[in-house]
Amino acid sequence: MQAAPTENPTTTPFRPTSTAKGRFPLDLLLQLRRDPLALFEQLKREHGDVVRFRIARAGVWLVSDPELIKDVFTTHNASFVKGRGLERAKVLLGQGLLTSERDFHLRQRRMAQPAFHRQRIAGYAEVMVDEAERTDALWTAGSGSVDMMHEMMRLTLAIVAKTLFGANVDAETVEIEEALSKIMPIFADVSLPFADLLQKLPLPRYRRFRAACRRLDETVYRMIERGRKSGGPGDLLSMLLSARDSEGDGTGMNDVQVRDEVMTLFLAGHETTANALSWTFYLLGQNPDVERALHEELAQVLGTRRASAADFGALPYTTAVVSEAMRLYPPAWIISRKAVEPVLLGGHLIPAQDIVVVSPWVMHRDARYFAEPLQFNPGHFLGDAKAGRPKYAYFPFGGGTRQCIGEGFAWMESVLVLATLARKWRARVTPGHPIATQPLITLRPRYGVGMTLERRMDA
Repeated sequence: MQAAPTENPTTTPFRPTSTAKGRFPLDLLLQLRRDPLALFEQLKREHGDVVRFRIARAGVWLVSDPELIKDVFTTHNASFVKGRGLERAKVLLGQGLLTSERDFHLRQRRMAQPAFHRQRIAGYAEVMVDEAERTDALWTAGSGSVDMMHEMMRLTLAIVAKTLFGANVDAETVEIEEALSKIMPIFADVSLPFADLLQKLPLPRYRRFRAACRRLDETVYRMIERGRKSGGPGDLLSMLLSARDSEGDGTGMNDVQVRDEVMTLFLAGHETTANALSWTFYLLGQNPDVERALHEELAQVLGTRRASAADFGALPYTTAVVSEAMRLYPPAWIISRKAVEPVLLGGHLIPAQDIVVVSPWVMHRDARYFAEPLQFNPGHFLGDAKAGRPKYAYFPFGGGTRQCIGEGFAWMESVLVLATLARKWRARVTPGHPIATQPLITLRPRYGVGMTLERRMDA
């Protein structure tokens, strides 16, 4: 017997639902593959805050209202599980926090949470600044033009490796980067119909994908083995290895569970921040007035000394710059949930097994909540403009019980890295270099971000 909807229809009247249809069979699927950002913007523009459409045999709902997004993340959270994409992502991430569900997810989150306590994150700030200064030194060594995406990937990989493992993986960085570059494009396939079958075919792209996964597994399991033997304190891995479920059976994580959490933190902990910082430098290069205001705050707060964890709360404009970059180019550009029972969402009946999609890309560009939404304006995150906005008009880290556990880490890292590098450098897009989005599991710059570096003489 099918479960009743989770709202009372006598108090929540049904509303007619706008339905989008393609011009021909598979039209919407092809548009989704070709340019999902444009498709979602078009659906929102033509059909409003709630629209239903079909992809193959799946019913999909695009929801673009802050209160309804809150209902998905919090009020009716128990009626949803993660969507198809993250379900398929288990091929790489296993049962990590990003993909696990229900009681197992809560248990793992309880055990991992102490590793992300505010004081613990503050302790990682020195590593973040150290690695940013290493990047500054490499740039000083003569790099006139760089791919900012490559630079930020290398930098954030070093940070996550040292904070996760207490390890220097410089010798393996190139191989790990190559492995990730082969893995990420395949994630675009995971939500397709027949994705499980496709990944089993002996095609070169899937062979490369499986080989890259094995390469990452070798690195992670080697570091887990080293961590169990050394018992070294201070890093995230040692905390995961020593964690116990005090509210459950008192046991800890086995190697596979630790591997899944480490892989999730390894991937999400550097990929998303690298994207955010790359887009931040690109936008600063396009907006010299914003860049000038950023430099003024850094000069006033830091002077000539290096940044530290204590400066994080004293850099509101720097934080607003990062916030605004993630508004225009949210690393997690899409979040999906699958209904496990019928749900009444603002009067719209969501059948069991349908997919609800919310898109930070769409919401963050909504003129109801952001004046001149296509303009790069950190003022969106200062004073009354920020205070008067609904919570789920801006949600770069998701929300509810599934909100990213590493959000505090990501904010600290982004602000301190930007403060360290922007105080010494100006960066401008290299003439002729194309800039375009590539919406995979994260929102990457399709061709990288080629930028010309200029040393700030007034720093």
